[in-house]
Amino acid sequence: MPKHDRQVSMKKINVSVYFLISTVFWEIVFAAGTVGFNLSGIFLSTVFAIATSLILFSAEKLIRRKIFYSIVFVFLIMIAVIFSAQKIYFNIFNTFFTIYSAANGGQVMEFIDIIILEIISAAGWILIFSLPPVFYHLFTRRDSANKKPVIWQILIPLWFAVTVFVSAIIGLNFSSQLPGQPYHSYYISHEPVSSVRNLGLITTIRLDIQSAIGNILPGTDGIDEGPPVIDIDQPIETSSANNQEQSSSTTTDINADHTSETGSESSDTSEDFIATPAVLNTDFADLATTAADDDIADIHRWVSQREIAYTNSQTGRFEGYNLIFITAESYSHLAIDPDITPTLYKMQHEGINFTEFYNPLWGVSTSDGEYVAVTGLLPKPGVWSMYHSGKNSMPFAMGNQLRDRGYLTLAYHNHTYDYYRRDISHPNLGYEYKGLGNGLDVAKTWPESDLEMMEKTIDEYIGQEPFHAYYMTVSGHLQYNYNGNFIARKNQDLVENLNFSEPARAYLATQIELDRALKYLLGRLEQANVDNRTLIVMSADHYPYGLDHEDIENLAGHQVNRNFELYRSSLIIYAPGMEPMTVSEPVSSLDIMPTLSNLLGLDYDSRLFMGRDVFSNQKPQIIFQNRSFITDQGRYNATDNTWEPISGSTTDDEYIISQLNEIEEKFYYSKKILEEDYYSSLEPD
Repeated sequence: MPKHDRQVSMKKINVSVYFLISTVFWEIVFAAGTVGFNLSGIFLSTVFAIATSLILFSAEKLIRRKIFYSIVFVFLIMIAVIFSAQKIYFNIFNTFFTIYSAANGGQVMEFIDIIILEIISAAGWILIFSLPPVFYHLFTRRDSANKKPVIWQILIPLWFAVTVFVSAIIGLNFSSQLPGQPYHSYYISHEPVSSVRNLGLITTIRLDIQSAIGNILPGTDGIDEGPPVIDIDQPIETSSANNQEQSSSTTTDINADHTSETGSESSDTSEDFIATPAVLNTDFADLATTAADDDIADIHRWVSQREIAYTNSQTGRFEGYNLIFITAESYSHLAIDPDITPTLYKMQHEGINFTEFYNPLWGVSTSDGEYVAVTGLLPKPGVWSMYHSGKNSMPFAMGNQLRDRGYLTLAYHNHTYDYYRRDISHPNLGYEYKGLGNGLDVAKTWPESDLEMMEKTIDEYIGQEPFHAYYMTVSGHLQYNYNGNFIARKNQDLVENLNFSEPARAYLATQIELDRALKYLLGRLEQANVDNRTLIVMSADHYPYGLDHEDIENLAGHQVNRNFELYRSSLIIYAPGMEPMTVSEPVSSLDIMPTLSNLLGLDYDSRLFMGRDVFSNQKPQIIFQNRSFITDQGRYNATDNTWEPISGSTTDDEYIISQLNEIEEKFYYSKKILEEDYYSSLEPD
């Protein structure tokens, strides 16, 4: 097409209209490639895009055409890059990055090989996202002078922009406030996957920027009116499906349970046992009346009204024991097999076997998973909660508690020592901390060896009882192949004959390294004669999201529900020679700290944890980031607002709403505890 004809044809398409079309195009394509098509998400993203387009329409009248063209062109390129980057990130982590993570993500270049592979894999998507700025550059006319604007050409579009935006907000405020709905994503949860599904990516990013500004500039994030209160504003659909999927018997040998259940234990009811409240000698109600800070007073009042857990038959069962606490990268029950990973199998089935343990995925994957496990708190959205805790008082962290009891407390990570700023957070948790680069001398492979980490650290504490060692492993890290994963390649021969897909085999090869590390650990404990007084606790940071869903189902041997079973995992609590037991109630990583505090006989207050001691009188409640939940009565799926009761359950909507409100309180007060450095208010003056 001749240049003149091209300009004439494109002159008919206003820049603001082009931007609107481009935005809708991006959102539809992005949704199709990530969270799935959602009508409300496309509708709301279109409405907000209309408001932006009207603003552009006015701006075009005020800015010189060439300058305006350049501004819009750069803007379109930036948006295309963001959509492409978020698509790549989602392919790796099954979530979306925040502005905070992007600003603090310089260390991600350590994974440049993985990033390059994902860029190549997503090349088609990147090309599609690049089309709007390319076409804009090729066909937009930009060499004519602006006509002198008439005031109504500026004010009327701006008035319509405000009207459209305000109308959308009003519509949101009159819509359902249940989790999984647009209102909840916009005002409350800021959970990225639900937000993208309900609002679109551009609106999600805008809200994230607003939140980031609020974190940097206190007082700019609006009035804090406390946790949201959810009402029954629409009927909750009860599914006819029986909630028995978690105990599926359609499994392969890789995760079959070959032990018989001994039954789960809760509070002791024997005549010679007297249960006492698991609380500290702290009058929170009284503290609320004397607190100088309103936020601190509010937290005090909430804590004072919470349900109290009681001591039980398991209280102090391992009091005085040495403790080895492990957060294992991408570990899962899918990796447990008597032949492939015999040590994992032994510890799972000869310790406390949690058959319904769940490990929800949070916004900052590994770091948030670690935070939940070692603090018993829910992470704050949009930031690195573990890093932020590094400036706070953390007296209930296991390192601080046991150090105060005379334990030697050490922590190790076999990858870069300051990744996620563990060099700030972990010493504050009460540990002398070493990682690759500040004292832990392991070979710099990708990923590094868990076995080598164990071999090079155990002599630092095994002869100095009582001791507590904390490990964050890395051998199980994605990607699961034999080209870029040193550990998978190292153990490739041990999995080649297994009847699984290649990524599934490569994943198992990485878990063999963890198994070897634990075998070495148990051997050294036995050799030093301290095995009979050492407790080992291990869970994962998150499920192995580096595997495609088809590979996860390949390992499981059956279809895996994406809303619940995908997050099923393994919690190991094991001491050599202990009497095995099985806990069949739902348990999550949020329950680890209160349960461990009870088993070790520590002084703790059950009201300060968001989870529960699983042996106490408190009822189970498994919380997921999008506000889905599992209790002993059934499970609620926030994505489609459905309730699946267990057989015999007589729950109603009131029960579900009460659970949702309790969950909102836990998210809110976890955030406030972190923001306000709440634990420091409990320290003596």
